[in-house]
Amino acid sequence: MSKHQIGYTVFGAFTLLYVYGYIVNGWSLLYYISFFVLWFLLVVYGSFFIRSNYHLKAISKVKTQDNFVAITFDDGPTEYTEKVLDLLKKEHHKATFFCVGSRIENNPELTQRIISEHHLIGNHTYSHSKQMGFKSTKGVIEELSQTDQIIKSFTGAFPKYFRPPFGVTNPNIMRAIRKTKHKVIGWNIRSLDTVIEDEEKIFLRIKRQLKPGSIILLHDTSDKSIRVLERLLLYLNEINYRSITVEDLIKLES
Repeated sequence: MSKHQIGYTVFGAFTLLYVYGYIVNGWSLLYYISFFVLWFLLVVYGSFFIRSNYHLKAISKVKTQDNFVAITFDDGPTEYTEKVLDLLKKEHHKATFFCVGSRIENNPELTQRIISEHHLIGNHTYSHSKQMGFKSTKGVIEELSQTDQIIKSFTGAFPKYFRPPFGVTNPNIMRAIRKTKHKVIGWNIRSLDTVIEDEEKIFLRIKRQLKPGSIILLHDTSDKSIRVLERLLLYLNEINYRSITVEDLIKLES
């Protein structure tokens, strides 16, 4: 039984308990309201924090003693992706790109370069809509399937890996993933490079949390992230770490 199923089961059990307590013992409605608020906060936390594995299982870190990590990029390909690829090639690291289907269509040359340089491409939906959390199961499947077909036209195979936009999950996304059979990839180091303006803070945030098996979230969508990446790759070289694809990192699971 998944965590979200457990959550709903517990909610139902406490509802019955409250009804019994209200009828037999005259419990105040305040007890029920307090429980409902706590349950609601749990669901919100589980939906917005992918590492909680509340709605579905996501791989957010790999257990390994080897000095390997996986740098991942969301929301591309964009005009900044070429600079990312240049740095990765220069410093001899590999990465995973969770690409948006519509942006792949607009940047076929960059997509082909990602593949030819032996990086991994994952599914990040077709539209990356802010309304993704409100789409039906059918709507989520359509987003994934459309992007799968686009990626297959470049690689010859459907992508195995999916990362939900914004890391948001819910029961509809869970049901869609059961249908599409993607493996969901989260992260244990969120750089917040789309939120924090100070590049030093972003870099130090990553550096402090870095451990073997880490999955790092960045975005190939700004010069700021490019500069952070450059520092990160030099630091990885300095401490004898390597960035490899998510797929290769998973193979190291011990």
